[in-house]
Amino acid sequence: MKNIAGHHHISMITKNLKVNNGFYQNILGLRRVKVSVNQDDPSMVHVFYGDLVGSPGTGLTFFEMPLVGRTHRGTDAITRIGLLVPSFESLVYWKERFTILGVKHGEITEYAGRSALHFEDNDGLRLVLLNNNEETVPEFWTEWDDSNVLPQHRIVGMGPVEITVQSLDTLSNVLQNIFGYIIKSNSDNQVVLQSIQGQSFGEIVIVKHGGPKEKPGRGSVHHLAIRVKNSDDLRYWEQRIKDFGFIIMKFTDRYYFESLYFKEENGIVFELATDGPGFTRDASIEELGSKLELPPFLESKRKEIEAKIRGIEF
Repeated sequence: MKNIAGHHHISMITKNLKVNNGFYQNILGLRRVKVSVNQDDPSMVHVFYGDLVGSPGTGLTFFEMPLVGRTHRGTDAITRIGLLVPSFESLVYWKERFTILGVKHGEITEYAGRSALHFEDNDGLRLVLLNNNEETVPEFWTEWDDSNVLPQHRIVGMGPVEITVQSLDTLSNVLQNIFGYIIKSNSDNQVVLQSIQGQSFGEIVIVKHGGPKEKPGRGSVHHLAIRVKNSDDLRYWEQRIKDFGFIIMKFTDRYYFESLYFKEENGIVFELATDGPGFTRDASIEELGSKLELPPFLESKRKEIEAKIRGIEF
């Protein structure tokens, strides 16, 4: 059976893109690699942050919804995003940085078997920095040299992603039986799975929790995208998902990658996305994130789109 190579990206909702950009680029030191629009609703801006080129496994993406309300937290939702940093000393650095910059954060503690520092962005999105402890990461992840974070403490890429559900076994079985995820640790109310054994950059932490379902709003996570190699592999996974009785919500060419979406029984939306062509398809490395870029099928509507979108600063 083919394997899932880790996370591809994760997509969230933000209320204010200007504030969001200030947080992820100026505080977290990530690069804004693409400013585009929601291809299904071009009136909505879609921004991508990541490493130098927005490599698969480093991507945090946001849809701007200026009128969105707050998130009512609950179960059956993606509830926390892990970001890897090089060392324990990096966590100390980030705790001091967050204190100086007024970022809501906790103490250095443990999470998913690693030293960790929990924090939130301006929308209340829950994140956690984790000590990668010099473990292997994808070799193509590339630092952005213009980051204002000290090189030895920069965020490396995505780590464990937490999903809270009412039925832990249902989601765990989907990840194991369809996609080949492997159990790293297991207890009554939590299971940690890895797409590649021993590698944290593909971890998913499933937490069992009853109660009301989360009502999404600003700072909520829309979906998690996981990595597939290419178009052929995507069609392999499409058939495998169907064979297990799930419906493909959408199969589409996003221009920067191909993807499909499906929803498991707890209501969690997963995207499967190909590694390429990538964000340099329509921009040089130097130009990434410096202008509004649209896939070819939306170019004829550029003036209309530019007239509607707000809050973009280049």
